[in-house]
Amino acid sequence: MNSKILGARKPGYKLAFFATLFVFVVIGLGAFTRLVDAGLGCPDWPGCYGHALWPKSDSDVQRAEQLFPDAPVEHDKTWPEMVHRYVATSLGLFAIALVVIAVRNRGKEQPFKHVLFLLMLVIVQGLFGMWTVTLKLWPQVVTAHLLGGFLTAATLWLLTLRLSGKVWRTAGPGKRKLRKLYPFALLATFVLMLQIALGGWTTSNYADVACPDFPTCQQVWLPEMDFAKGFNLLQSIGPNYLGGTMDNAARVSIHFTHRVGAIVASVFILIVVFRLFTASTLTAAKRLSLITLGVLLLQVGLGISNVVFHFPVSVAVAHNGVGALLLLCMVTILHRTFTVELLR
Repeated sequence: MNSKILGARKPGYKLAFFATLFVFVVIGLGAFTRLVDAGLGCPDWPGCYGHALWPKSDSDVQRAEQLFPDAPVEHDKTWPEMVHRYVATSLGLFAIALVVIAVRNRGKEQPFKHVLFLLMLVIVQGLFGMWTVTLKLWPQVVTAHLLGGFLTAATLWLLTLRLSGKVWRTAGPGKRKLRKLYPFALLATFVLMLQIALGGWTTSNYADVACPDFPTCQQVWLPEMDFAKGFNLLQSIGPNYLGGTMDNAARVSIHFTHRVGAIVASVFILIVVFRLFTASTLTAAKRLSLITLGVLLLQVGLGISNVVFHFPVSVAVAHNGVGALLLLCMVTILHRTFTVELLR
């Protein structure tokens, strides 16, 4: 055998792994909340119409609507918002626990700066969650909040990989090829993050249904588009972005760009997959390349299904989750190609 994987787990590994699984729940709930238009299901923050949970009785609803006359209570929108808030907040407990473990084991090669960054990221995510409500779904904030969720998942998974202690060890030629792959894999991951941002911009501006047909858009290959309005990042704040404020041409430009971005990102990832599969005799490398390919194909299929089946919530939520999973596959490739060692 000319290649293998070695390593010993470090303190905090199991907690980081479980936290990564948990963040997928947070991402899924966030996507569900956004897709059922429950982002303003509670017009105040951190409570809901002044309640720790949400108004339940008729008297509670009456008082709530007196306090917020412009935001009538909709029970099917209050609970998704509050459940998402509490579940997202509990993610901070994981981050704090990981910091405590890192402090207690500082002499055991703990990635202390990594866990501190994670804690700060979770705190910033909490702020963006608040601004999402207080700024009435301002698209810039909603998109940044979505990106922050994906970045949190990637940061937690990278921490898990580092705490696992595992590295690939292979012969000289294989190591050189894998190391050469790292810069391009980093570029492909950046392109993927841009595509995720485009997806966030699409949903935050309610441009999902701007192209209701596939593979054409508005029954033509090049529909009327307004990129200046569609990608105006300096649009003013407020008063309320629920349902979107852009005209159809602007929304079409966003949706169309997201489709083109999906093609570009897929090409970059396919190149990474091919190079990873052929770079080494390491079985784990070939397995990772095939897993990444499978996740990519699933994500593309979900994206197409969103349009074909007229954007069902279940498919749209799955599209978010698999997008995060694809990002984690790329993070794994980055970690493995960066840390690969020479087989002795």
